[in-house]
Amino acid sequence: MPTVKEIIQALESYAPLSLQESYDNAGLQVGDAESRATAALICLDVTEQTIDEALNRGCNLIISHHPLIFGGAKSVTTATEQGRIIIKALSHGISIYSAHTNLDRARGGVSMEIAAALGLHDVKVLDPDAADEHVGLGAIGLIEPLPALEFLRKVKDTFGVKCLKYSASFPSLIVRRIAVCGGAGASLIRKAVEAGADAMVTGDVKYHDFTTWGKRILIADVGHFESELCTRKIFSHLLADRFPDFVTYTSEEEHNPINFL
Repeated sequence: MPTVKEIIQALESYAPLSLQESYDNAGLQVGDAESRATAALICLDVTEQTIDEALNRGCNLIISHHPLIFGGAKSVTTATEQGRIIIKALSHGISIYSAHTNLDRARGGVSMEIAAALGLHDVKVLDPDAADEHVGLGAIGLIEPLPALEFLRKVKDTFGVKCLKYSASFPSLIVRRIAVCGGAGASLIRKAVEAGADAMVTGDVKYHDFTTWGKRILIADVGHFESELCTRKIFSHLLADRFPDFVTYTSEEEHNPINFL
């Protein structure tokens, strides 16, 4: 049975904390790194329901993509959900670890997983680090030429979204070079245009992103939650490879906090 620290070391050998953005707070959020990990629950967000699910499954470790403590915590009380989560986790010996923008920027990270799901080939990092072209944000690659609307249907099916937000006016009826970015990737649309992408798939695209870039590139907004569900697969495969006998569960209780009529 590995310790929490050993599991963290495995995760960080893949996605070092040094890769996270300056505003981020990846790493061990709550708990005891020296404790033995019974099993791990993997999720996107840590909620009160996540804690209950971990307890019900006998997990004393939760691994999430989004940090529980992101903008800091001025107090830990039962008056807030964050406080209740921390108190309940500590009282039941549950550790919480998050790999956020370090997982986004890691070699073969979130955007590369999205590119694979869409069937892209000849994939490269869209915004690579100066020191390592395989590390950075976003990805860009090729698919067999597709009519734009057919590609949008493929995106919708791949991510299982009820509806897809996309730019109403776009320059190309046929798409082949595709840029992607998990989470909120609108800041990379300029990079995608400069790289000659016909389409950009990401989440959290604002109105003015569409008005600024929509006539130069096909923008498809699949939603933040949907674009990052693949992080659970990355965690699962990494731990299965490093600790074959260690039990992990993917959360069945978490749901997109945004709904659609």
